[in-house]
Amino acid sequence: MIDLNHHISNYLYHCKNHKTLSPHSLKAYSIDLRQFIEFMKATNGELNRDNLSDFIAEMHKKYKPKSAKRKIASVKAFCNYLFFEGIVDNDPFARIQLRFKEPFVLPKTIPLSVISTLFEKMYGDLHKETNTSKQRNRIIRDIAVLELLFATGVRVSELCSLKAEDVDLLYGTVKINGKGSKERVVYIGNHEVIAALKKYKQLKDTSAGNSPQVFFFENTYHHPMSEQSVRHVIDNYTEKAGISQHLTPHMFRHSFATLLMEEGVDTRYIQKLLGHSSIVTTQIYTHVATSQQKEILTVKHPRNKLNLK
Repeated sequence: MIDLNHHISNYLYHCKNHKTLSPHSLKAYSIDLRQFIEFMKATNGELNRDNLSDFIAEMHKKYKPKSAKRKIASVKAFCNYLFFEGIVDNDPFARIQLRFKEPFVLPKTIPLSVISTLFEKMYGDLHKETNTSKQRNRIIRDIAVLELLFATGVRVSELCSLKAEDVDLLYGTVKINGKGSKERVVYIGNHEVIAALKKYKQLKDTSAGNSPQVFFFENTYHHPMSEQSVRHVIDNYTEKAGISQHLTPHMFRHSFATLLMEEGVDTRYIQKLLGHSSIVTTQIYTHVATSQQKEILTVKHPRNKLNLK
């Protein structure tokens, strides 16, 4: 019987320092593996096929397919590590056949009209004469956050970890460090977005003085803006604008991709913009674009212009 606590700690250290996983992935691995330890306490403690099969069945019983798949994959990767390091003689997952049936769910997007309403509210609030200096500064930052989310399709974790030098407003580029330390550069082609980011950067430079700036979006303690703060910004303006739809940071990413797809942008180019390692992941947006076809063809098909008697 092996000491799971000890080896999981070593494995998480390995993931952090050798596999260079993101903090988000490390947190998920840690949660999943600690849960696995709790499950194993109720067994004989042996890392064998029977116990792993029971664990898999338990995950399928407790969680939705996507969550169960992730938790099982975390344990499988840990077992592979144990075998590779020679801690166990055989990979206990080797003779277990995994089958997952995930429901096909289209990504949730935000209609362009709703995005317009949201931005109109933010810019409208910015120009209120009753704003205090602090309120105005906060709105300038909030506008920059949402403009950059929508302009680049960046993940919220990537947005919060952007370094000050990653955003080049002279050339209109944003260098994004994505999953698996994969780097990509996204261009900002809209002058209004550039102007909003410049206004925020000018404000940030003035308030920072001689203090070093590490992150592009920082709080008052010069720590990176948290993902929860980004969600709060969205929730705040969604409520102010009277928008009934619940909006999330990731929906801006989905909308970015879907709207580009509807404009005829090549799927492989969108794949690069999003930082997807496989085009299969990107192709889900073709389903969303296809769902608009009925409306488009009903309203805009040239056959409607034929007035036959």
